[in-house]
Amino acid sequence: MHMVASNNRVMQRILKISLTATVLYVAATLFFGLRAHSLALISEAGHNASDSLAIILSFVAVYFQSRPATDRKTFGYQRAGVLAAFVNAVTLMVLAAWIALSAVLRLYHPVTVQPQLMMYVAAAGVLMNGAIATLLWKFSGDVNIRSVFLHMLGDTLSTAAVIAGGAAILFTHLQWIDPVLSFIIAGMILYSSWGIVRETLNILLEGTPKTLSLPDIRASMQRVAGVANVHDLHVWSLGSNSHALASHVCVSDMSMTECGAILEGIQNALWDDHHIAHTTIQFETKGCETTHGCSAPPELEMVGAHGHHHHGHDHHGHVH
Repeated sequence: MHMVASNNRVMQRILKISLTATVLYVAATLFFGLRAHSLALISEAGHNASDSLAIILSFVAVYFQSRPATDRKTFGYQRAGVLAAFVNAVTLMVLAAWIALSAVLRLYHPVTVQPQLMMYVAAAGVLMNGAIATLLWKFSGDVNIRSVFLHMLGDTLSTAAVIAGGAAILFTHLQWIDPVLSFIIAGMILYSSWGIVRETLNILLEGTPKTLSLPDIRASMQRVAGVANVHDLHVWSLGSNSHALASHVCVSDMSMTECGAILEGIQNALWDDHHIAHTTIQFETKGCETTHGCSAPPELEMVGAHGHHHHGHDHHGHVH
């Protein structure tokens, strides 16, 4: 817990530095983009403005993630970061669409740009975004921080492309290079954002984490001595790095002491093989019939009618 709190403080400090630098760069990029008549630079200003929003949302999420669980929020606020990452990614996709539309209009109505000014401002952006991305890399295992890291990495690459584009315009005087660069930037934004949307939606919809395999988890549990059968197995993510499991485990009729040894074996197997620490295991002496909703969540009307009695099955006990 001390390590988590310490990591949160470091992340908050890095996000504060990132936000200050990004806001200053947005102002500079927009000002010089308008002066240079460069859509690519103005696109960069928009891209970095969305980064500012991403950093603010991530900062709030890191703060909430550090708050303890309560009676009303029994898992705490672990998904605050996931929700922030989802909002960030959706905003980026909207921004990418705006940049692409602006680029199409610019192709039909070319504007003369100032390539040297483009290159100078973009060079400053490469240094700033590269430095921030490097700071965030250490914490990129968290999907919330990874969404900001991808923002910054994308900005670093796109500003490097602006430098190359500015040089090409300077030597060839081909003005269409500027909107084409904007298309490339929009494509990069869209590609990185879609990956985050998919991952965060999977977490929010309580899908099986992409790094885990349900058949492998079932096999690990069934290898434990005394386990006859594993069913009604559910695995989901509480946050980007925290997974939970609930399952029914069929055993022979035995004492609670013997069940305790089997439970310990299951928990050790789940941690050693899959790094799952939060588990709810229910022991029973015979399996449930799938027609009674045991292998899938019951329908809403069934919950009210039957409660949690499991339709009269002979459950040996509910062990956490």
